[in-house]
Amino acid sequence: MRRAGRLFDIIQALRTAPHPVTAAALAEQLEVTARTIYRDIAALQGSRVPIEGAPGLGYVLRRGYDLPPLMFTSEEADAIAIGVRLLRRLRDAKLQQAAESVLAKLAVVVPEPLQPHLVSAPIYVSDGDAPPVTGVDPAVLRDAIHGAHKVAIAYIDEQGRHTHRTVRPVAMAYYVDVTVLGAWCELRNDFRNFRVDRISNARSIDERFIAESGKLLAEWLALPKHRPDQTTIEPKELVRRAAAM
Repeated sequence: MRRAGRLFDIIQALRTAPHPVTAAALAEQLEVTARTIYRDIAALQGSRVPIEGAPGLGYVLRRGYDLPPLMFTSEEADAIAIGVRLLRRLRDAKLQQAAESVLAKLAVVVPEPLQPHLVSAPIYVSDGDAPPVTGVDPAVLRDAIHGAHKVAIAYIDEQGRHTHRTVRPVAMAYYVDVTVLGAWCELRNDFRNFRVDRISNARSIDERFIAESGKLLAEWLALPKHRPDQTTIEPKELVRRAAAM
């Protein structure tokens, strides 16, 4: 969990708790160390959030404190609700859970008349036709992108050929019918786009490429669309040719 989300969750936990909450209890709930909770509470107190208490005794949020309400237009609220529901098309369970969590948090801090627009919007979004992802957790790939870690993958191309590769992941591209990992492939010594549903296994390697990550992303984004020796990032052609070489 990133720090901004964790700080919000600490406030929420203290707001709803009927008695002082210890750092140990917060740490267990948020799956971090107690030391991290102490630092987060100090940061919140430094930002004038009225948290009272001390290590070992527990913490409380002074009554009457609330986050400032967020204002959205009706169209903005609909956009949020539709965006969250569109995530089911991506076949990424953790992203969908995170989106639902975001929706729940927003519903707490918007004015009451807007809450139904988020939590019970009269909106339906179909599941789409994206193939299920069974061999790899997309969160592993996203974490590797954020941390600039190399990843060892087992890949099955459109002809059913199996290869093992070490890649430097730089981006995830989400299309209606397929999710693609854009990466520098050390086997091909070039950029390749890998369909996530064809990655049968992925393992993060303790080897970083952080000095190159920004440059690689810029180069990937600048790729010509129809180079014959390069998988394209156009959706229809990408589905047909992704990482076929």
